Amino acid sequence: MLVLQALGSNGSGQLGLGHTDDVSTPQPVLLPSDLFTTTNSNSTEPSDQHPQPKLLSISAGGNHTLLLFSSGILLWSGDPTTGACGRVEPTPPTSADTPGSSPPAPRFRPVDLTPLPEDVRRNVSLVTATWEASIIATSSLPTDKVYSFGSGAKGELGLGPGTLRAGEPTLIPNFPALGTKVVHLAACMGHVVAVLSNGEAWGWGNGRKGQLGEPAVGVVYSPRRIEGVDFKVAKAVCGREFTCLFGPPESGEVLVLGSDKWGVKSQAPKMVKGWKEVGAGWGSVYVLKEDGTLLSWGRNDHGQMAPEDLGRVRAIAVGSEHAMALTDAGDLMAWGWGEHGNCGPICGPICANDGPKGQQNKIASIGPEIKIAMIGAGCATSWIALEKAPST
Repeated sequence: MLVLQALGSNGSGQLGLGHTDDVSTPQPVLLPSDLFTTTNSNSTEPSDQHPQPKLLSISAGGNHTLLLFSSGILLWSGDPTTGACGRVEPTPPTSADTPGSSPPAPRFRPVDLTPLPEDVRRNVSLVTATWEASIIATSSLPTDKVYSFGSGAKGELGLGPGTLRAGEPTLIPNFPALGTKVVHLAACMGHVVAVLSNGEAWGWGNGRKGQLGEPAVGVVYSPRRIEGVDFKVAKAVCGREFTCLFGPPESGEVLVLGSDKWGVKSQAPKMVKGWKEVGAGWGSVYVLKEDGTLLSWGRNDHGQMAPEDLGRVRAIAVGSEHAMALTDAGDLMAWGWGEHGNCGPICGPICANDGPKGQQNKIASIGPEIKIAMIGAGCATSWIALEKAPST
């Protein structure tokens, strides 16, 4: 059985804990009670015919979070007022005339996907989020489809100049091209990048610093191919004002587009062969290699760069200004800016204006009966997915 835990910033209920207080120790997330049960009305126990859905991804916007499961179920928690959580039933008003009334406790609920064609509602394959918008891709034949919802004054929705808000999943027209698949989605505060099966990268949103390629324009309202890339793109990561494109692990090409603030471009290696996972914060990039080494470059004023004493690393998760690593020793380490408790209890030196700086914490460890199946990080939020190890 999956147990999802979260810690960090929670002022909008984006952790789904049933309250809106920040927390600095991992707390269990509230998931729908029927998420892991079968559709068989005679049984509430998982079966071989109805295997438990696996958590595929954790995507965090500024104040909302999306969870995608292998069953195609997409869940949300956080601030729904931007539209980034899709259509939400209005909350009854709270007043003295209705004693005891209160908004529902923050918890994860299914995203309303009824605006999608019925045959693709359970085929959501990829999810990402900007500050106030959500973008999903669905596996469809012969061409994948991309939908967006939420708010995007800088073109984050990809729906053209006439649409700055979409309260429900809305199809981005004529994208991708016929017969093309979307293999990866990435986003940061104000821009989105999609990697296609033909090796192209397309982007939309804020392009003022050239993070969406040339010409650098303030707003790219619809998907635009990123030109000038001389290799097939396998993956992309997005920072606040930059995009980092990666070629396949066997060739390892690296190209950073956009702002060079914090040296994110000038410090970047031209090639990283054998990469396993990649991630980006607002001003930094991380590359986990197959041999367990973790590379990082960019902003380090809050201790965001990877510590040298991690040892071999199995998995990483990168948030806005912090990161986490699961080590071969079974420890989950967090470091960077942790003012909201996203790096664990605050115990390090404090900057005058910016909270904890350079703090490194062990926030979880693998036990003999529990394994860490996934880790995630967002805007001052951290996530740990635990699974009971199979009995021998």
